[in-house]
Amino acid sequence: MVNEFDNLQRVGDIIANHGREMVFALVILILGLYLAKLLTKYLRNGLMRVTENLSLISIIGNSFYILFILSIIMATTAQAGFRLQLIFRSLVIVALTAIGFLVLFRPYIPSLPFKVGNVIKVGKWLGRVETITFLNTRMKTFEGQTVFIPNRLILNDIVVNYHFTATRRVRVDVRLRYDQDILKAKRKLEEIMINDPRVKKTPRPVVYTINLDDSWVKLGGRA
Repeated sequence: MVNEFDNLQRVGDIIANHGREMVFALVILILGLYLAKLLTKYLRNGLMRVTENLSLISIIGNSFYILFILSIIMATTAQAGFRLQLIFRSLVIVALTAIGFLVLFRPYIPSLPFKVGNVIKVGKWLGRVETITFLNTRMKTFEGQTVFIPNRLILNDIVVNYHFTATRRVRVDVRLRYDQDILKAKRKLEEIMINDPRVKKTPRPVVYTINLDDSWVKLGGRA
């Protein structure tokens, strides 16, 4: 009982002697975290007006946010009465230790097979990667949905990255009845693919018969 009373008395003495500094430190911490998130959001929006490189925007935004958070921590601890030089040295030691571990164990750390801005397919989800964090990946689907996928699921699933290759082959299959002009349909389908500016001239698009059924003919266009 005496020990508990002594502990309460010590807490009371600390609050009495440093209560004002602790309150100001708490205010700085709360306002700083709010400003960090708000300013980072405005910075990202401003960069999006200048460049469409989502990877560059993500790197600059995350770097700004980390530096701002470190500044807030230093200001908060300094206001609470800690020595600023000691705080700075501690942060430097932590940063150098983290860099050392990253350099040593980087080859053994699994990495995601895509980056911000890539169009990927994970499971049933197809869309563009907007943000990659330590825990999850945020993806915007072509239906307008925002999907948050845990990275642990991505590492254990099949991922299709449509940005790894510069070109892809497109398949266009068409069914025709036997009483329709099949040669004319083949020429028309080939003409449509050749005239499309997105289609490469080499190799040349081709159209051929894939299957003959009882009631229809299946043509396949490849570009």
